[in-house]
Amino acid sequence: MCAMKPNYDNWECAAPWARKTLIEHTGDPRTHRYTLKQLERAETADDLWNAAQREMVETGWMHGYMRMYWAKKILEWAPDPAAAFEWAVMLNDRFELDGRDASGYAGIAWAIVGRHDRPWFNRPVFGMVRSMTSTSTAKKFDAASYMRQHNL
Repeated sequence: MCAMKPNYDNWECAAPWARKTLIEHTGDPRTHRYTLKQLERAETADDLWNAAQREMVETGWMHGYMRMYWAKKILEWAPDPAAAFEWAVMLNDRFELDGRDASGYAGIAWAIVGRHDRPWFNRPVFGMVRSMTSTSTAKKFDAASYMRQHNL
């Protein structure tokens, strides 16, 4: 993707169906809105997300499944999809050992703007981009153990 898409590191690489539905849902109410600084400091109401952010800051690594969850929640909490993509890239590039790596950009593009995915159900905020919740994540992942591991 990075070799073929000149805008691989920003919102412009969005899948057309994702761009359309994300724009349609930009004005949807959000349960929470956070600033980039709040996200950087893991100051959200979501303990699972906070654990992922702390893992990344403290170790330079984040469990792969949690990276998907982490990016999707940024989409949910940012003011718009372009900001969500930008913030995810900034945090990833600053704290991940593989920051500025093609796989990081591809993962963010998959999670936030539907690149390499297919349309899902049309939902508030996400449009047709696949969403993730802490409840669904905990069904496939030992979230309690993960949060204990990262001081929650």
